[in-house]
Amino acid sequence: MTFRIAPARRQDVGHVLRMIVALADYEKLSHLCVATEARLDAALFGAVPAAEVVLGWEDAQPVAFALFFHNFSTFLARKGLYLEDLFVQPAHRRRGYGRALLVHLAGLAVERGCGRFEWAVLDWNAPALRFYESLGATVLPDWRITRLTGSALEALARSG
Repeated sequence: MTFRIAPARRQDVGHVLRMIVALADYEKLSHLCVATEARLDAALFGAVPAAEVVLGWEDAQPVAFALFFHNFSTFLARKGLYLEDLFVQPAHRRRGYGRALLVHLAGLAVERGCGRFEWAVLDWNAPALRFYESLGATVLPDWRITRLTGSALEALARSG
């Protein structure tokens, strides 16, 4: 078996969506997953792409993906690379594919002049936490993600 990483193409949107749905199921968040092929196509390949995806292929089968985008650090005054999601199909885990995707993205971050490569991890996902720490990543204990969505987002926007 050979493993290769390649940027997702427009014709890969269905593969990406299937893995997003599988990731939502794994994270017990399927009820929040409303992504569609049309939305993904617009976000990844529209006039102003919001994110990028690389796919991990085992031979001719897509078995992993990473979705990422650029953010910005005011303290560094440099852009960063933010990994939104990384997923390897369960049957293809423990083959080094997740690590290969992270190495690939770290290389992109360096190549693009990024000052940081960051991502979030669920606190209950002990295997992922151990894996990321084994790569030299630091789990930041003092930071919490804050989020506005749906009606709360709309209410705040209208409050001004």
